[in-house]
Amino acid sequence: MPVKTHYGHWIGGRWRAPANGHYPVINPATEETVGQAPEADGAQVGRAVTAARAAYEDWARTDPRERAAVLDRIADLLVEHGKDLVPLLQAETGATLHVASTLQVPTAADRFRRYARGAVEPDTVPLAPQPVKASPLAPGGLIGAAAVRRPVGVVGCITSYNFPIVNLAGKVAPALAMGNTVVAKPAPQDPLGCLELGPLLQVAGLPDGVFNVVTGSGAAAGEALVAHPDVDMISFTGSTAVGRRIARSAGDTMKRTLMELGGKGAAIVLEDADERVATSAIRAVGTTWSFHSGQICTAPTRALVHRSLYEKVVAGLRQYAGALTVGDPVDNSTVVGPLISAAQRDRVEEYIAGAVRQGARLVVGGTRPALPTGFFVAPTLLADVAPEMTVAQEELFGPVVVAIPFDDEDEAVRIANGTPYGLYDYVFSADAGRAWGLAARLRSGNVGINTVQRHPETPFGGFKESGVGRDGGSFGLHAYSELQSVVWPS
Repeated sequence: MPVKTHYGHWIGGRWRAPANGHYPVINPATEETVGQAPEADGAQVGRAVTAARAAYEDWARTDPRERAAVLDRIADLLVEHGKDLVPLLQAETGATLHVASTLQVPTAADRFRRYARGAVEPDTVPLAPQPVKASPLAPGGLIGAAAVRRPVGVVGCITSYNFPIVNLAGKVAPALAMGNTVVAKPAPQDPLGCLELGPLLQVAGLPDGVFNVVTGSGAAAGEALVAHPDVDMISFTGSTAVGRRIARSAGDTMKRTLMELGGKGAAIVLEDADERVATSAIRAVGTTWSFHSGQICTAPTRALVHRSLYEKVVAGLRQYAGALTVGDPVDNSTVVGPLISAAQRDRVEEYIAGAVRQGARLVVGGTRPALPTGFFVAPTLLADVAPEMTVAQEELFGPVVVAIPFDDEDEAVRIANGTPYGLYDYVFSADAGRAWGLAARLRSGNVGINTVQRHPETPFGGFKESGVGRDGGSFGLHAYSELQSVVWPS
């Protein structure tokens, strides 16, 4: 895979020169330019949609076994080209070597392979025949029927910056498996790896026009994609604020939407947590710092701890944060890399300063690491945070944990449910049955009991302002389909 410095859009199986020139993609660790990404205007987005629409009929009618074979080949090629993709992804995202090499390319390949199997999953639900009386509409008789999943059509995939090709693969793979065609619009901060997928999918045998990629430094390209009347569905991962704008625009043409939005995960540590469970909770909350610098919507950023264990857990978190190495992500010893941009670093720093002004106790962190370049924020723990404080209500997307004490389960539930979000919460207890019962009270699309591990087949999405719809496993496959009822006389 040759290294590029200037990219075009990938439209209709070819590189296309950008309508509005290029913009630089910046390495968050070195502040150097990784490459030049293309700027699309509305007309160029329209040409990508036209290419996807022209390719739709043939791809939708392609035998599912053939679609599965293409998706399997895509997975193979991702693994084969991983040695080239990992350095590019690391440079544009700032991910540590461990994250980039184990969770970027391999996970993307896993998703294409999963939906290769999904392409041949049954798409028809037979319904028992029903006797129907004669009416002015039609004669009576025994009527048979089936509910059949059909592709939606042209899907616009707008993705986040934290895991660019993983997030895109999680949308593109089930969409293609169902017979849809795609126009992708990656996050502006790190679109280069996503652009590299264009020719790779072509080599795998995907027909031209089935997968297209357009990029832009601002909101214009995404807005044009959402507003285009020939786009049937928008699948979006990103902030709740942007999700609201997409919902309003998509509503004008009644587009289907699948939106995975922000989170403000609560990790509830009950008073019955023994030494093993408490240690597990500390390590789980610590992933907010150690996993991609807290740039993950499912992070347990709020540690809600029973007052009897509160200072013990705070001390454990302080020790955990102090042991983490912050630095150059290409160094194998680095655990905490940079945030994606200077703007995001400054935003997170202002949240920390605001929390201290509101009375939070700064336990660790809160100062900018003494590194020559890069957009770094030290792992930060804020204790004695009141639930109504801004830092406890809004998604920061950085390596910041807030610790909040509670006195009983009812208070813990009120605090956990007391934000606009409801994506992923966690319960830590020595009694799994008790934790199961508490999970039922949480207004959250996902609940982990004594773990932050994920199950790949579960439906993933949020309550409240954390999103609309579900992806993951067969649920994700169904999200990119419409149900059609077919009825006949038996």
